[in-house]
Amino acid sequence: MNISPEQISDFLKLNPDFFLGHPELLAEITVPHPYSGQAISLGERQVLALRDKSRGLEVKLREFIQFAEENDAIGDKLHKLSLNLMRAKSIEAALQSLYLGLSESFSVPHSVVRVWTDSMLDLPEFARVSTDIQVLIDGLSQPQCGPEAPDEVRAWFGEAGAHQKSFALAPLREGNLNGLMVLASEDSKRFYPEMGTLYLQWLAELGGAAMSRFL
Repeated sequence: MNISPEQISDFLKLNPDFFLGHPELLAEITVPHPYSGQAISLGERQVLALRDKSRGLEVKLREFIQFAEENDAIGDKLHKLSLNLMRAKSIEAALQSLYLGLSESFSVPHSVVRVWTDSMLDLPEFARVSTDIQVLIDGLSQPQCGPEAPDEVRAWFGEAGAHQKSFALAPLREGNLNGLMVLASEDSKRFYPEMGTLYLQWLAELGGAAMSRFL
């Protein structure tokens, strides 16, 4: 009678103590080495499998540690930026702290803010923004990243706008303030559609809250 591999597998699953009663089989049964193809005992094969599993777990652990360290670093930067925004005595100082934090702490090469509100000030950030851009931003529930930006938004960066290859558009919403924070880079992979936007959203919320204090 032929016994199928499935039947053997089912038998061993139902009888986990089988090899305890037949320990000699662990040395007598040979299987191909997973890499060299040479015959090794079943016990040696199990040791190799455990080593491979251990290495995989070590890789995942290192990844978790790296992610945790990166998140801690971002948290520290956000904390520092929050303090600087809270210490600002004017909206000009708040904007300067925001731009400086984005540039120095988050290594964002280019950033610009535009605000539309009832309290218009004589600042570049309060320059007129078209209705099309306002409607576009009103429709965003979270920051949007990718290689494209409206021509009007590119123009906010002056001559550098034509050389930007990736953008992050983060809505600003706080009280009577509505606006847009735009981050840009010459690196096409810096801001990409699939990237997480939680920290971008937090940055926008911090910026919006800081500016709204003076409006």
